[in-house]
Amino acid sequence: MSMPPSSASALPAAEPRLTSLSHGGGCGCKIAPGLLSEILRGTSALPLPKELLVGIETSDDAAVYQLNDEQALVATTDFFMPIVDDPHDFGRIAATNAISDVYAMGGKPILALALVGMPIAALSTATIGRILEGGASVCREAGIPIAGGHTIDSVEPIYGLVALGLVHPSRVKRNADARAGDVLVLGKALGVGVMSAALKKGKLDDASYRRMIATTTQLNTPGPELAAIEGVHALTDVTGFGLAGHALELARGSGCAIDLDWSAVPLLDGVRALAGDGFVTGASGRNWAAYGVDVSLASTLPAEAQALLSDPQTSGGLLVSCAPEAVDAVMGVFARHRFDAATIIGHIREADEGAILRVA
Repeated sequence: MSMPPSSASALPAAEPRLTSLSHGGGCGCKIAPGLLSEILRGTSALPLPKELLVGIETSDDAAVYQLNDEQALVATTDFFMPIVDDPHDFGRIAATNAISDVYAMGGKPILALALVGMPIAALSTATIGRILEGGASVCREAGIPIAGGHTIDSVEPIYGLVALGLVHPSRVKRNADARAGDVLVLGKALGVGVMSAALKKGKLDDASYRRMIATTTQLNTPGPELAAIEGVHALTDVTGFGLAGHALELARGSGCAIDLDWSAVPLLDGVRALAGDGFVTGASGRNWAAYGVDVSLASTLPAEAQALLSDPQTSGGLLVSCAPEAVDAVMGVFARHRFDAATIIGHIREADEGAILRVA
């Protein structure tokens, strides 16, 4: 199966494929959740100012610092190694993914700083420039400038952003405020990690590549409007720890549990077959090893369900916990922003002695 034209023709013949220069790609580069918890456990706790509305306590998407009665600053950073070979597409995906964390807190982006690490001996300045151009194009779409940044000569290609935004303090949406009885809505279809695994092995067709780029470069612009809906209680985005991992973060932070309807979970076209053929990232297995003990899978689920639940999503969709009476408003916001895959996928329930996340 041929490589997508945009990837195959993007690099001069003398240059290596971007994905060949990295040991992992996209949000699949994240440190596994179990190891990350172990690392952070050894860090010293610092005094926290009262203005810090959101810190690291619930593994939320961004920090939020209150500036005054009307404004809070949303601050986040995200960067990774290439998930695709086309330099421009790599830049677009990385920038979209970084800005998503501002939207996931209910904020409006205001500016970005670029984080650039490139193997100067392996890549031309033209290729590196195309990566930066891709990121800049997404920032223009989001209506924000890239106001600075930092560059280094590194062994693997790395690109991402520091993204800053503003939100009204009363509209900050954490991942820890879901309530029993809430409905769970997912804004994008799953399967980016599976597609990236197939791409790296030269087994992703052109149409699938285009679907992958379309979803990973779609900015999560519904975030601020969702945050303004009274019945929306919690927001996060689904990225490197997969749907199961980020759902578990939401459940643990809220002191609740979740029931997921697997048949309702949206999947990118062709992903189910690719997963069945074994195109699964190593990050998927590491994710499951870290949190699978807290997930109960019904025996009737298809064999690939576990891999897709833990599949690392790069620039994934918003995960919304809202009151049942707010569902129509939530779905209306997603529809206005052309998120056609947005779907109700489950419910929040009171925590009990069973698994935190049940999938049936």
